[in-house]
Amino acid sequence: MFSDVYKALADPTRRRVLQLLRERDMSAGELAEQFDSAWPTLSRHFAILREADLIEGEKRGASIIYSLNVSVLEETLLGMMEMFQIDRGDRDAEQSVSGDQERKEGENGREDAI
Repeated sequence: MFSDVYKALADPTRRRVLQLLRERDMSAGELAEQFDSAWPTLSRHFAILREADLIEGEKRGASIIYSLNVSVLEETLLGMMEMFQIDRGDRDAEQSVSGDQERKEGENGREDAI
């Protein structure tokens, strides 16, 4: 699953589609208006995003309305953080300890000056 998502995210056009869908659901035509690419090219981009489950398309009349599948994107980001051993909690704790040390050193410096 992740390999499909990584493939989908590798292309700047597909990343732009995701950014647009983050703002609101859009029809295929509305999305196409945002790009200079030919329709078959954009259709292929939409297909790759659907295959990766990053977007969902719902047929409404003659249009297809696309929406962002946030949960798959979140899972992928969490998977990447795990793969690279990035733990947000550890960073926050390190910054907190570092900030506490700086405050203590600053307080000690003021005491010495008195």
